[in-house]
Amino acid sequence: MLGALFFAAALTPTLIPRSYLTQGALAGACFAIGYLAGNLWRWLWHYLELPEPSPQLRSSANALVAAGCLIVVIVYLWRAAGWQNSIRAVMKMPPVETAHPLKVCAIALIMFVVLLVLGRLFALISRFLAVRTKRIIPRKVANVLGVLIAGLLFWSIASNLLISTAFRALDSSFREFDALFEPERPQPTDPGKTGGAASLVKWTELGRTGRRFIASGPTATGISAVTGQAAQEPVRVYVGLAGAGTAQARARLALDELKRQHGFERGTLIVVTPTGTGWIDPAAMDTVEYLHHGDVASVAMQYSYLNSPLSLLFQPEYGAEAARALFSEIYGYWTTLPKDRRPKLYLHGLSLGALNSEKSAELFETIGDPIAGALWSGAPFASRIWRSVTANRNPGSPAWLPEFRDSRFVRFMNQNGPTVPADAPWGPMRVVYLQYASDAITFFAYRDAFQAPAWMTAPRGPDVSPELRWYPIVTMLQLALDMAVANGAPMGFGHVYAPEHYVDAWVAVTDVRDWSAEALARLKEQLAAKARKTGADNPGDDADRGG
Repeated sequence: MLGALFFAAALTPTLIPRSYLTQGALAGACFAIGYLAGNLWRWLWHYLELPEPSPQLRSSANALVAAGCLIVVIVYLWRAAGWQNSIRAVMKMPPVETAHPLKVCAIALIMFVVLLVLGRLFALISRFLAVRTKRIIPRKVANVLGVLIAGLLFWSIASNLLISTAFRALDSSFREFDALFEPERPQPTDPGKTGGAASLVKWTELGRTGRRFIASGPTATGISAVTGQAAQEPVRVYVGLAGAGTAQARARLALDELKRQHGFERGTLIVVTPTGTGWIDPAAMDTVEYLHHGDVASVAMQYSYLNSPLSLLFQPEYGAEAARALFSEIYGYWTTLPKDRRPKLYLHGLSLGALNSEKSAELFETIGDPIAGALWSGAPFASRIWRSVTANRNPGSPAWLPEFRDSRFVRFMNQNGPTVPADAPWGPMRVVYLQYASDAITFFAYRDAFQAPAWMTAPRGPDVSPELRWYPIVTMLQLALDMAVANGAPMGFGHVYAPEHYVDAWVAVTDVRDWSAEALARLKEQLAAKARKTGADNPGDDADRGG
């Protein structure tokens, strides 16, 4: 009964549309958890020696429960397509005609059998160990000891053998992939650019994502064509993992390269922390370069070959260490420059980059000479500052778009911009979080297993299905799956941040004042059309987003 109820709850919608493959795997895992809970409940009932129903009553009740469970499962499978379409509707995606119930059931059955075999194997090992040890210790102590030893054995095998082997294989694979050269991205001919003939950073050592960042982006001519005004060539500095052996050495190399390109002579300087693979969102950087007519220098440093979830799992300290090293070098030199002749200094990061960028600057060291601000998009749920501000938001403001105190220090934006009026005064430092209510990477929490999240209460975000409901344990698993597929959402939803939404964010953070409302609207239209055309022509270009 519990397995069927968990299975049915897994078919309900959360934040991201699911394929029949992911839906089947999720439903099978939820059925297994419900089945396990039922078995534990039955074992506890027997262990406490509580009265049991007669065989006749149990037989009748089982038949009735089985029929009820079958009806529930059929009804929920029948409604599954409508629930998925409720998500697709708010994301402006075409509806699906069917949720493929037979395929979902087949995949769920396979998943359940695999988990059941693992569970039975665990129980078998536990009983075997208990039988061997109860000859010398009390029976109940032997049973507990058997479970503990079996748990340690499974954990040891999983962590030391399977996970370590998988990590080495993945790291090697991603390293080889990072070294691949794309024929459509030749080495820059301008010696002044990173990777050029006079650069301190070799083109071959930039890595695939670094070469993409340097070779892409608008030129001065392209910016002028859009803005109708004179523009400068943006400065982009990037140091790959192969650039130097340590994070500190790579940070110093980045500083030297930035000075060589006269990056500190620009009006705006942005220290960017990339995602796990080293990927930097072009939607973010192209936008700010257009807004400032190319008078922008940006500097970034790779810290991993793995994508963000794997980097966070296997190398959680690498990203923070690299972000801290780069900021320390840039900020240390920046503070030596005359205040009236140095650029405004900002931080930026997407996803894992936002989390690590938050950790790069310590308040006590910058309070005497503060930076100008930060734009963090899709900040993961583990981000310390984001979590603190959201938890202490003003009463009445929604968790998916909070307002914090007088909004002079930090503001939140989504597809519809901020809730705070654009002319509301800022303090000396401006921090903006760009986030979508449909981004599970931002809104996942382990407590969702036993408590409905605040962002589910009305009013909900514009991109959240009205059919979404909270279920114990199941909702947390659904959101965990949503995190894994958040990069598959259409642009402007989930974890895929659109350039037109970055426009409002950068305008607020960097205090852009020389653009009219009509000009900003045209820029948004042009950037949105370009981004969607690029995505359609090169569907693999965002595979490094990381999430």
